[in-house]
Amino acid sequence: MTDTIPTLSTALKRYPTTKGLLSGRLTSPLFKFEFHEIEPIHDAFKPMAREQRFDVSEMAVFTFLQAYAYKKPIVMLPVVLAARFQHGCIVYNTDVHKELTPAMLPGKKVGVRAYTQTTGAWVRNILSQEHGLDLKSVAWTIFEDAHLAEYREPSFVTRAPKGTKLLPMLMSGAIDAGILGNDLPDDPKIRAVIPDAAKAGRAWHDKTGLLPINHLLCVKRDLLRLRPDLVREIYKLFSQSKQDAPTAPGAIDMRPIGFDALAPSLELVIQLAYEQEIIPRRFSVDELFAEARAVLGAL
Repeated sequence: MTDTIPTLSTALKRYPTTKGLLSGRLTSPLFKFEFHEIEPIHDAFKPMAREQRFDVSEMAVFTFLQAYAYKKPIVMLPVVLAARFQHGCIVYNTDVHKELTPAMLPGKKVGVRAYTQTTGAWVRNILSQEHGLDLKSVAWTIFEDAHLAEYREPSFVTRAPKGTKLLPMLMSGAIDAGILGNDLPDDPKIRAVIPDAAKAGRAWHDKTGLLPINHLLCVKRDLLRLRPDLVREIYKLFSQSKQDAPTAPGAIDMRPIGFDALAPSLELVIQLAYEQEIIPRRFSVDELFAEARAVLGAL
């Protein structure tokens, strides 16, 4: 009787850098991936954070920080799966406001899917650091709970009426602006609050050298402790899959891998998560990576 290789339940979105995995071109003799392509992918984060439903999962970086804070048995690997410049993600309806700039946001209602949403946290950092906005001067309206049940939003955050959705409220004028990511509508009435958003995002990167990380790769702690050989193989396969989408000359690598490549950006993520009351204390990058580094070694 021969032993069967283990199957790893995996929640992963299709990107150029994951195509080799999801297509089945890249495989391992040590295990099989059982892929769950969940759309939208953020619907996988709550069950992973709360129940560890998957062996391997894509996860928003702010969800991971909260999972770490609340001692969930999940370990982050140094693999960026998604990142984007967020300056264009806060928008308004020109049928409601002829103009809306960051300087005009105090006293306004701004909707965001959840206060802990990664895109929302990055946008608030941009508004605060680049435009001097007092975040407590805005009426933040949320539509969903945080991915971690233990979390409670700050007092200046309110819940939208049950059954309402962000985009219809934005279109009706019930909120003045909204923070949207992959669900940004292609509508000429919708305009970015931050002028020249694409240029501003690139300028921020050129100035700081950092990346606005959205999603990373995580594994169950039991997998890392009991089968570190599988975790090393997972990292190897994701590294190989990334080679399917090499960064063009002169372009920014938006999906870096490796501890050193991620550390500076993660330091900022941790700082702004603490400042925005998303996590109860600051962590060091070395603390977050300690378990993974012990298995993967220096990368």
